[in-house]
Amino acid sequence: MAAGGPGAEFASRGLSGSAPAPSPGPAPSSTPASALSPAAAALPLAALNVRVRRRLALHLNPRTAVAADWTVLAEEMGFEYLEIRQLEARPDPTAALLDAWQARPGASVGRLLWLLEQLGRKDVLQELRADIEENCLKYIRKQQELEAEKPLQVARVDSSVPRTEELTGITTLDDPLGQAPELFDAFICYCPSDLQFVQEMIRQLEQTEHRLKLCVSDRDVLPGTCVWSIASELIEKRCRRMVVVVSDDYLQSKECDFQTKFALSLSPGAHQKRLIPIRYKAMKKEFPSILRFITVCDYTNPCTKSWFWTRLAKALSLP
Repeated sequence: MAAGGPGAEFASRGLSGSAPAPSPGPAPSSTPASALSPAAAALPLAALNVRVRRRLALHLNPRTAVAADWTVLAEEMGFEYLEIRQLEARPDPTAALLDAWQARPGASVGRLLWLLEQLGRKDVLQELRADIEENCLKYIRKQQELEAEKPLQVARVDSSVPRTEELTGITTLDDPLGQAPELFDAFICYCPSDLQFVQEMIRQLEQTEHRLKLCVSDRDVLPGTCVWSIASELIEKRCRRMVVVVSDDYLQSKECDFQTKFALSLSPGAHQKRLIPIRYKAMKKEFPSILRFITVCDYTNPCTKSWFWTRLAKALSLP
């Protein structure tokens, strides 16, 4: 890269590290991402604030024949044709693209810079480099402050009583010694306000000929362990699928948001059919963008309601 290029200016402003960062893709070493420190290049897209995203949209939303727009960027990010067509209907497709991409594995600030470089959008990098750098520095500083605020952990004093491994004995039917962990057909992601529908799901899927086994936190998970650790363990290792009960309250739940994004990270692009969204009642708010590209099981449609439970049971029974 030339001395005055976007990557060199990133380095000169304090984000370069003592060792070169690993390339985020099959690119030459002289890319904007490689000029960042490893920590900055690996930052999630959450590091970029609304102002930077809006300015990116001003450059990428217009469809021109002379410069790569958001659709070309979406293809390089791995989005398929139908997914891009869905994004086209959004008022701000670039913003929607970034929201959808940041839930996928490999999405990072460094990767975004590298893609823009490869697409020839050095004009975007040139104009936004200072703001992106500032965002990265603020994000790193904030993470360092949060880390410093954590309480000091006192080392556990062991005793002669045998202890089980971490994340064993977390459900009601688990073997306390971890020899036979309880397994499920599906993890149910829901808000407490939607528990009545979840109870109906239990009746329809567990207590009928389908004989499925659902993981319902309020019923199956033992208290006393970090909710994030339990959810990660159950979704990744104990449950073959995850059902997301989408409602207006779901959109406000940080726990549901974490569970959904974690499940999507295990199945990028939903190719493994791991996650199944359910809409069981009318919503006032917009359906979550990260689930728009996955087929929804719609309980609100009177024409298909009689097939609802059979379709859902079949989807959960697939190998």
